[in-house]
Amino acid sequence: MKKQEVTHRADETIVREVRDSDCDTIIEIFNYYAVSSYAAFPEIPVNDRFYAFLREGALGFNVLEHEAHIVGFGLMKLLLPFPAFMTTGILTCFIQPEYTHNSLGKKLLDQLTDYAKKMGMTSLVANMASKNRVSILFHTRHGFSEVGRLQGAGIKFGDLFDVILMQKIL
Repeated sequence: MKKQEVTHRADETIVREVRDSDCDTIIEIFNYYAVSSYAAFPEIPVNDRFYAFLREGALGFNVLEHEAHIVGFGLMKLLLPFPAFMTTGILTCFIQPEYTHNSLGKKLLDQLTDYAKKMGMTSLVANMASKNRVSILFHTRHGFSEVGRLQGAGIKFGDLFDVILMQKIL
């Protein structure tokens, strides 16, 4: 029997500001990647204190909602918390695995990019593990380019990885 592909259209999904009631679902999405891939740096599940860390200093913190269910989240903070860095944001985005490859990540990224432009930002930065090929490809396809690499900076699942810094000039 042929596996049926599930499609979730981006135009059927809304982007909205996060609510505290979204905490458990956001942690659940993040923890999937923490324990199963290089997309999240921790290799053990995080708890609700991590949600507080995400919220702290977030300039934009949004969720993707499809049929009243949270299917992804993204946020933007200042690269560094000093006035000298007011024009550069750093992004974090995660989409539930069954909702990837349907332009939902692009929808979330576009919304955060528009918000950054309205705030007067001139660039966005994302960092990822060198073993996270999907994220590298996604960011490259959406105008980011590699601007730095911290060699052997991380270890997960017993393997060393580089941390790649990618930047998009707005």
